[in-house]
Amino acid sequence: MTDDHVYLALAEEHEGTDARWAFGTGFEDPLHGVDTDVPAGVDTVELAAACTALGDDALVSAQRLAEWCTNAPELEDEVALANIGLDLLGQARLLYTRAGQVDGTGRGEDDFAYLREASEFRNLRLAELPNGDFAFSVARLLVFSTWRLALFTQLAASSPDPVLSAIAAKAVKETTYHLRYAADWTVRLGDGTELSARKMGAAMEQVAVFLDEVCEAGAKSAVDAVALREAVIAQLRHVCDVATLVYPAPGQDPLRGRDGQHTEYLAPLIEELQSLARALPGAVW
Repeated sequence: MTDDHVYLALAEEHEGTDARWAFGTGFEDPLHGVDTDVPAGVDTVELAAACTALGDDALVSAQRLAEWCTNAPELEDEVALANIGLDLLGQARLLYTRAGQVDGTGRGEDDFAYLREASEFRNLRLAELPNGDFAFSVARLLVFSTWRLALFTQLAASSPDPVLSAIAAKAVKETTYHLRYAADWTVRLGDGTELSARKMGAAMEQVAVFLDEVCEAGAKSAVDAVALREAVIAQLRHVCDVATLVYPAPGQDPLRGRDGQHTEYLAPLIEELQSLARALPGAVW
């Protein structure tokens, strides 16, 4: 990427494709022509659980990114972070819809997003942590996007469910740019001033506590768990090397968001996200 302005560079690279920013806003329907019947032999319970968890990751992450609106260091980054959040929100919508199709409940995306308690969410603990400073949010986005890109790349090629495969294939295009944005800022801060390097290094150490949880997530989604972990760690090591940062040792947090073991920060986030829907049940907007 040669342009010093990240958002402009991304816009140029997107030019002429349908993979602009917000997921699902292009003219091409990612599920057009895809058979929505669940293939024989696919465990619908596991498929629904996988789609729900990946949707929860995206929804909670999108909510955290939205909190940077009016608070980002520059307008350019405010726009970029908001649009990354829109991509994730779009992914959550498709994943929730698929979960409702296959779990036998017929629930729609709003049911998953607005009508579940925080204890029912299965997102990664890393996603729900407060934003902290900009360096922490960049480090979290770097880890999250690195893992999500590696996971969706595998799912696009190997998921036995054609719908999840199609969602993953579309998401790969967007997550590639989410990772590029996060990696670019990691390098800027890590290889910048003494202060920015110290903050970026501290942020990487903070997110490393949750790295094992991230690498384990998705292991039941018809992917090669070993290859997934290797791809994530290799990418993170590469970015740290370019950013002149010491690659942090993974932490030992024993709790798992996939098991419903959340931090104290998730419930207030979900309460805020659901406030309008809860106040006006059944409303249409």
